[in-house]
Amino acid sequence: MRNTLFIVCGIVLLILQENIFRLVDTVTNLFSHGSAIGNTVPPGCVPALVFPLVLFMGIQDVPLIRGASISFVLGYATDLIGVAPVGLYTFTYVALFLIASFAGLRLAAQTRWMQALLCLALTLVKSGIILVCLAIFGKDTWVPRAVFRNALPHALATAALSPLIFKLAERLHAIGAGRQERERGA
Repeated sequence: MRNTLFIVCGIVLLILQENIFRLVDTVTNLFSHGSAIGNTVPPGCVPALVFPLVLFMGIQDVPLIRGASISFVLGYATDLIGVAPVGLYTFTYVALFLIASFAGLRLAAQTRWMQALLCLALTLVKSGIILVCLAIFGKDTWVPRAVFRNALPHALATAALSPLIFKLAERLHAIGAGRQERERGA
């Protein structure tokens, strides 16, 4: 049951994330074409809403196979819904889930501030992995430069919203644990 909750929540967050991207893109185009203000919204300020969910599973007591499987599904959905090459986010999300779970970051991420800082650091690592993969396997030479330029604003936006995603993930985890206990008792 918990697997389904995390996957459905991740897909909803992914759809919301893609619409935020379109909203920021529309606002950027409005300000850059019709006004003397210029481009006031940095294009990299779109947060990755699914990544804190993957990070949550890595720092909690989610079993390795279940967490890696959910990370795989959410990464693959990100590849399909987004404009990334298929396999890029699939690989990145599973790798970062494994890094978070093996690093033993459970104790470090107890407060909301530490969750945000941890998400900031690992989002920068995620951007680095994506940058390296695009530089090696990508066809367009401008894409790695765009990823590099937008890495810090993207990481800051993701870290700013990560406490909300962590709180949502904690509730999903508790709901799944409660149902599992009720099924065992029945």
